[in-house]
Amino acid sequence: MDAMKILALLLLITVLQTPPSQSVTVTSSKPKVDVHEHTDAVLACEFKTEKDPNPRIEWKKKGKGVTFVYFDGRFSESYVGRASMDGAMLTIHSITQKDSGDYRCEVTARQDHVNLGETTVSLNVLVPPHVPSCEVPSTVFAGSDLELVCKDKLSVPPATYRWYKDNKALADLADSPYSADTKKGTLKFNSVSKSDAGMYRCESSNSVGSPKSCVAQQLTVIEYQLSVTTLVAGGVGLLLLLFMSCLCVCLCRRHRGCCTSDLKPYCPPPPPPPARNPKNYKHTQSFMI
Repeated sequence: MDAMKILALLLLITVLQTPPSQSVTVTSSKPKVDVHEHTDAVLACEFKTEKDPNPRIEWKKKGKGVTFVYFDGRFSESYVGRASMDGAMLTIHSITQKDSGDYRCEVTARQDHVNLGETTVSLNVLVPPHVPSCEVPSTVFAGSDLELVCKDKLSVPPATYRWYKDNKALADLADSPYSADTKKGTLKFNSVSKSDAGMYRCESSNSVGSPKSCVAQQLTVIEYQLSVTTLVAGGVGLLLLLFMSCLCVCLCRRHRGCCTSDLKPYCPPPPPPPARNPKNYKHTQSFMI
């Protein structure tokens, strides 16, 4: 009985002294990377293996599909000459906005109990403001609705907008005749007046670079007034025109001298026979009674 206790104790000591089985682990010290356009982006990837001293390292980019960045010790065609590896750390040089996305670091240790580990790093390429496109009509009628549009599609993070009239910033106040949307870049007027005419331009800005502005454009407001006298005169003239048209139609139908197409064509009478001259008359036959 004592021998059994001693054997169980030795077995317990052996189990406790045996190190636990470990699988490959993959992590990133910086899972989210924000860098400016045309600079270098460093994507960190750290790993630990149980036994395999030389695991296989791969980098892939996730999008609509999965594309290889680094595989079998080589870079894919679009990254050759502009990317480098240091251990499992990936560096992409002179990045552009197209490089934004999620990158996955995969480590395969075939000798480990669990031989695959992975981690994801998100790359966000920051782009400063570009010159926005501004839609400002040259002329507009007074009293009509109006919407000016400003757009910068390239800025990352998305730009915010501010409108200027005659080089003065327009503040969106409660009693102002317009409403400005700083996120959409719109400037709306419910009823344009003569005082709204001027030079308009828009400015886009974000936290990455200096603001950019479009070229100022002239907005002209045309006033037109229809007085009561003008409206009455126009109505009387229209009624008079309708009356004269009806009168002409009635006269034409009454006299059938116009407006009809079934009249017979005019045929002139035949000319009279030529007169005889007595001097030219010849007696051709005599009669006896």
